[in-house]
Amino acid sequence: MPGMLIHPQIDPVALQVGPLAVHWYGLTYLAAFGLFFALAMLRLKHEPFVSLGGPGGWQRRDIEDILFLGVVGVVLGGRVGYCLFYKPAYYLAHPLEVFAVWQGGMSFHGGLLGVLLAMAWFARTRKRPWLQVMDFVAPCIPTGLAAGRVGNFINGELWGRLADPSLPWGMVFRGAGDLPRHPSQVYQFLLEGMLLFVLTWLYARKGRATGQVAAAFTFGYGVFRFIAEFFREPDAHLLWLQQSTGLSMGQWLCLPMIAIGAGVWWWAGQRAAARA
Repeated sequence: MPGMLIHPQIDPVALQVGPLAVHWYGLTYLAAFGLFFALAMLRLKHEPFVSLGGPGGWQRRDIEDILFLGVVGVVLGGRVGYCLFYKPAYYLAHPLEVFAVWQGGMSFHGGLLGVLLAMAWFARTRKRPWLQVMDFVAPCIPTGLAAGRVGNFINGELWGRLADPSLPWGMVFRGAGDLPRHPSQVYQFLLEGMLLFVLTWLYARKGRATGQVAAAFTFGYGVFRFIAEFFREPDAHLLWLQQSTGLSMGQWLCLPMIAIGAGVWWWAGQRAAARA
């Protein structure tokens, strides 16, 4: 079709030095962790963390520990979550392939659970309220998600559903046929990445009840991801779920996030009011 956008065939390897290959997707992960660290340093200047500074309070070394534990939680949780949520039967039959991370397969929802557990460990070892820790990290996460969607777009993966041929930004992805599709990676970059970052960061700048910032992030991500899933092509082996229920696996996983986010936000506000 004349004038139709074609996804650029970008080499997934950004830099090759002999046998050493640096992939764009790996660079987006590094960017995500770098952005988290930079934003977390700014969070130290926000209330209530600036008032909790000094000996025994929030300091740079806490960010370094959080980042390390967060990386472990993302990688392990993301991989295990993908195996359990998206291909449980396959990995039950091929258990050793759970460790074959080079074959791809990561789940945001699994990574989130991994981070929650990692932050629970951090909170316990530092003797700090877990929700306070989650309030600290929540506004620093969306830019990392945005970086990951850039990696998805570069790789030409996780493309969108078929689009109306008249859609100006409809794009043909190699391996997905000759018809234009929604560039859902871009939608997710804008929604659950940049827009969620702006909203969560601004919301966190003012005094909130403990737990409300983390709850706002959870609710916001759930809503934005739920919307984006209407434009994202479901995994082929899970197409039956979307056809039989009208919702994709990603949307089903977002529903408890929306409910939990709203519930925790309300509960945290009520608890703060009762203590006032």
